[in-house]
Amino acid sequence: MNSDPAIRTRGLRKSFGETIAVNGIDLTVQKGTVYGVLGPNGAGKTTTIRMLATLLRPDSGTAEVFGHDVVEQAQTVREMVSLTGQLASVDEGLTGYQNLVLLARLTGYSRPAARQRADDLLAAFDLADARDRIARTYSGGMRRRLDIAASILSAPRLIFLDEPTTGLDPRSRNQVWDTVRAVVARGTTVLLTTQYLEEADQLADRIAVIDQGRVIAEGTPAELKSSVGGGALHVRLTDSTQREQAKQVLTRVLGTSVRPTTDSAILSAGAGDPALAGQALTALTASGIAVATFSLDQPSLDEVFLTLTGHRAEDTNGTEELVP
Repeated sequence: MNSDPAIRTRGLRKSFGETIAVNGIDLTVQKGTVYGVLGPNGAGKTTTIRMLATLLRPDSGTAEVFGHDVVEQAQTVREMVSLTGQLASVDEGLTGYQNLVLLARLTGYSRPAARQRADDLLAAFDLADARDRIARTYSGGMRRRLDIAASILSAPRLIFLDEPTTGLDPRSRNQVWDTVRAVVARGTTVLLTTQYLEEADQLADRIAVIDQGRVIAEGTPAELKSSVGGGALHVRLTDSTQREQAKQVLTRVLGTSVRPTTDSAILSAGAGDPALAGQALTALTASGIAVATFSLDQPSLDEVFLTLTGHRAEDTNGTEELVP
């Protein structure tokens, strides 16, 4: 079994009535890595995780966790995995310490071992100072870290993290990212679903981009970025009212479309040739368009997703939570 990947799926499918949630997904996740599953709401991310965690039975296809079939050997799979869903599952009426001791006792630890395990995890996830505070007083980031600590009580070989930072502020998100890195450093494999491009870029060794229940691209972050072309020219205008004029100049010189951004003063376009990017900047100046700043770099994952799907990852195209 040592040669088996952590996860292998082939042709995995699941429907709810006439709605197809997962439509033939193939994945291979190597041990000891963070594998990102990236896609908008409704893409099939949560349904895929539920099947891999044995909470849903696939309609067709196969899925194995460490070489064990998730249908035929479901109990064995459950003993090796842990699932942290989109909402924190801690008891908000208990302290952080009480939550971990309770869960440790439920998973078979003796009282002394449960107390020691709780103390160790609180220290590891920087929650020791809040051990005796009621969980409802924790910040969102602290609750998610406590949730992840609870997930590794029994040292699972694989953790499913389903959009673990949804709704968190940037500081809390960074804290959760550090927690995920610490878990992987201990040898645990992590399957991470997210609709945040930066999160996938920061954490994942490999990424599967899924849309409408299908894998439409797969690779390392660098491979995915290079798949949509060379570099990208990002220009910030001094005067945002010149945006349309600047867009016409860039389109003419670069011979490519200018991608939309949320900031009206910023334009972004593919520019694989640095010399061509220089010509574009010269043409902007010659047209009387003032450029405040510019950069030429690799395409972002946001640009990758937009190129592959025609819409951004944070866009919603329905809801996936169809499971009773």
